Parts: sequence; C-alpha cells; structure tokens
Amino acid sequence: MKINKETRQLSKGLLRASFTNGQLDSRRIASLVISLIKKKPRNYIKVLESYKRLLRLEVEKRSATIETATELAPESSVQIVANLKRTYGSDLTARFVVNKELLGGMRIRVGSDVWDSSVRNRLHRLQQQL
Repeated sequence: MKINKETRQLSKGLLRASFTNGQLDSRRIASLVISLIKKKPRNYIKVLESYKRLLRLEVEKRSATIETATELAPESSVQIVANLKRTYGSDLTARFVVNKELLGGMRIRVGSDVWDSSVRNRLHRLQQQL
C-alpha cells in the first residue's frame, strides 16, 4: 500500500493519541475512528487503513510467542516472561507453544523480533555452510 506523507503523518498522530498511560485504550481508539469518519478528511479511507496497520503492529509488539520442543518447567516460563517484560514492557503478553519440529531449544517471537536457538535452526545453518 502506497500512502503519501500527509496520510502517514495523520495515521501516526492517531496512533500516538491512542495511548492512555502507555497502553492502548480501546475506547480512545473507537472515538478517534468515529471522529475521523465524521470529519471525512481527504483520503480518510487510506488513513484508516494505515492506522489499522499501525495498530496491528503495535499489538504484535506487545505479544510474545515462545515455541519449545517440550513443555517448559514453570520456573523457566516465569523467568523467560520476566526477562521479556524487562525488555519490551510490563504489558507484554506471552503465549507458550509446544512445537515438536524444533527438536530442541526454543524460538521466541515478539513483533518482528525473532530469536531462534532451536536445534532445527542450527542444523539448517550448518547444512547451508556445507
């Protein structure tokens, strides 16, 4: 989607206005969207599309998916989540998934950041080097 500078700036301004005390506020988001629809500025549909994309990316940044080959011990899970919250903020939500294809290790995804220390990834990198 190609958007112009004005549309990008307006959608970023809407995103900044969507926060209350550092967290996304769904009521505020709804009121911003309603207000924008009522005013109908030029290219408001593209602004809404861009705003929706920015909101989706913001929500993804605040959720973590931790994939492991086996079930983790509760102490390990708590420690991993605590470390991630220290880096990404206290409003981070974590979801643990068991993925037998990893063979061992884990893969952590927070937004667009990925840490892959799985055995499968290491074998794949080794295969590429040979």
